[in-house]
Parts: sequence; C-alpha cells; structure tokens
Amino acid sequence: MSVFLNYSQSELDRQYDQRAWVANAVEVIRRYATASDKARALLGEPQSFAYGPSGAETLDLYRAARTPAPLHVFIHGGAWQRLSKRESAFAAPLFVGAGAHFAALDFGLVPAVTLSQMARQVRSAIAWLYRNAQTIGVDRERIYVSGHSSGAHLAALVATCDWGAFDLPPDVVKGALCASGTYDLKAVRLSSRNDYLQLTTETEQELSPQRHLDRLGCKLVVAIGGPETDEFKRQAREFSAAAGVPLITEPALNHFEIVETLADANGCLGAAALGQMGLA
Repeated sequence: MSVFLNYSQSELDRQYDQRAWVANAVEVIRRYATASDKARALLGEPQSFAYGPSGAETLDLYRAARTPAPLHVFIHGGAWQRLSKRESAFAAPLFVGAGAHFAALDFGLVPAVTLSQMARQVRSAIAWLYRNAQTIGVDRERIYVSGHSSGAHLAALVATCDWGAFDLPPDVVKGALCASGTYDLKAVRLSSRNDYLQLTTETEQELSPQRHLDRLGCKLVVAIGGPETDEFKRQAREFSAAAGVPLITEPALNHFEIVETLADANGCLGAAALGQMGLA
C-alpha cells in the first residue's frame, strides 16, 4: 500500500535514510572533523559567543583580517540529531582567506529540543549576529547562510523567516545556499524519521520552507548530489522550481560528500557561496 506518492512505508523510510545508500558515510563524516581540526590549526581557535540562554545556543566565529567584514554562517546537518559546530569549521579557511568572517552554529538537537525549538534557536542566532554586527566586526548588510542536509532545511527556514517577528528588516540575510536538504516535510512526517521528530500536520506546515516562499527575502542557491535518493532529488527540484532558481547538481558526489566542496573555491558549493557574496 502506498503511503506517499508510489512509495510503500518501507520504501519511503529508506528514501530518507541517507546512510543506507552511502557506503562511505562514516568515513566522510570523520573527514569533516579532521578538516575542521586542520582549519583551527591554521586559523587558531575561534571566538565563541552565546546567542541564547541555553548551553547549546553558541557559535564559533573565525575572523578575517579586515573589519567590518561580510559573514558566512554555516548550519550543520546530522538528521537534526547529530554533529556540532566543532565539525563545521572545515570551510572556514576558504571564507577567511577571501576576506569574510565564518561562523559555525551550535543549537539544541532532537530529542533535547523539538524541531520548532531548533528552528527558533537558529533564527535567533542570525538575529543575534545582525544586532551585534558592529560589536563583533561584521558588516550586517552582508550576512549569508549555508546549510547541508538537515542544516539545509534550517538554512531555508532562515531564508523564509518572518524577521518582523524579531523586530528586524525583511532582508537580514542577503543570500542562502541549501545543499541536499528537505524543504516540504510531509514525506518526512510520513516516514520513520517522524518517530523522533514527532511532527504534526501543524508543525509540518510551520516548518516547511517551501510553503513560505512568499517570505523569501534573499538570493537563493539550491544544490544536490548526483547519487542521492529520488526523494532528496525531488525535494531539491521542487524547492528550486518553486523559488524560481536554478538547481545545481554535482553528479559525482553523494549526499555526504557534496558539503566538502564548500571548502573549495572551485568546488560546487564553494564557488556558489563566494559568487553569491561577491568574493569570487
């Protein structure tokens, strides 16, 4: 029996289980940490800031030589359950070398927080960076975000945020790059992912950025790897089409590998991010 499109329950569950499709997933995730350690060895330890009241609401800032400088904020993936800002510094040398600050976010993870709480934390981090831009040497008119996997979903929520609720202008963020994410959560809610996400039809609506593109206040880049599941490809294709932007595809790289190109000026994501920021 089909539960979504033509997928049976087991087929849909497998579509949203990226590790089942990628033999080298653990190896690649370890590379994030190794490359991030190398970034800190090169750049030095970052400045850490608390942007909210909980211990999870912190960010690491890697500084460019100039100030004020544009800012690139990276939002990590991990199925909304794993990883942290410490494995998220691998692209910092590229942006710092190009004259931009780089921030890696921490935020609460499921099940310690709900997905709605996580979204509020990430949006609050961007609001904090905007409000404190002068103090920390950021050009607040040049704040950009990127995210990978579940982090791409969160980056899309940042891009479609109602900043008026934060008493901020609609264009807080000037650009967003979303790689290998999910943008409409109906299929996610119907999959086994919902065993821990606990989405309802109301939170599905609230947290599906594709349904709130009327609030899109920035330039948008959407990217996907070639050997991704059909569902992740559909999500990227439909989100980019709804937003009216081209879809970037990296044919040779899987779900976990594509984000590593954010560290390369000639890579799929690195080139797109620098171009979006006017730093290419």
